Amino acid sequence: MIEATVHDARPCTLGEGPLWHPERKQLFWFDIIGQKLLSREDDAPLEWAFDEAVSAAGWVDMHRLFVASETQLFTFDVTSGARSKVLDLDAEDPVTRSNDGRADPMGGFWIGTMGKNFESEAGAIYRYYRGELRRIAADITVANSICFAPDGSVAYYTDTPTRRILRVALDADGWPAGAAEVFVDLSGDRPLPDGSVVDSEGALWNAQWNMGRVARYLPDGSFDRAIAVPARRTSCPAFGGDDLTTLFVTTARTGLDAPDAAQGVLYTAPAGVAGVPEPRVIL
Repeated sequence: MIEATVHDARPCTLGEGPLWHPERKQLFWFDIIGQKLLSREDDAPLEWAFDEAVSAAGWVDMHRLFVASETQLFTFDVTSGARSKVLDLDAEDPVTRSNDGRADPMGGFWIGTMGKNFESEAGAIYRYYRGELRRIAADITVANSICFAPDGSVAYYTDTPTRRILRVALDADGWPAGAAEVFVDLSGDRPLPDGSVVDSEGALWNAQWNMGRVARYLPDGSFDRAIAVPARRTSCPAFGGDDLTTLFVTTARTGLDAPDAAQGVLYTAPAGVAGVPEPRVIL
């Protein structure tokens, strides 16, 4: 089994939401509990602080990200620091915050919410598309694993405590076209499915919380292989690098007693297969 190595040693309490910007050739990721966005440029560490939890992003253009926070969706200019609110996200609900999210191939953006204290079924999964925010799934405890088939025909997501990754067919505009069905069932096993990303062959890579690994599942749902991560709480993978064959993996320290230096940092490993460029979010 290939083992990932440290790419950035800055510890995150809850590392999440890695995004490789295909135009900037730059990785961005979040510390949700630390309320910050991190990156690197010319090997120099970059960091932006916010006044509430931030968790996931897509890209709008060369300079702007589309960011999900605790109470809103907004654009953020990484060169100037300018922020512009797009719309509210559960702004009237003090119990929830955003969690996992990703842009879809049609230019939409899916974002999951969850209770800040893991309140049962307090969250949901939403899709933003050309100015409209619509709820896709309700009664979600921990929304995760949001990703898409390369051709945009299928979306994947999970409610982590169920230990089941679901798949749902999408119509031409990217909206669900039927009921979700089970893609991978881990309910009789140890792994807790966290964030996921799909590669160019249509296989899904899932970060598995408390397992210290990212597992690859083929399009039929069968297990293929895994990459070992020295941190116990792997949270989300992303493909990056010039040829998109590098797998980046965020991890977390939250809830661990006396976490060592391996926990909460950003890892990287050769994936052996290329990813798919992240789509632009259409405002």
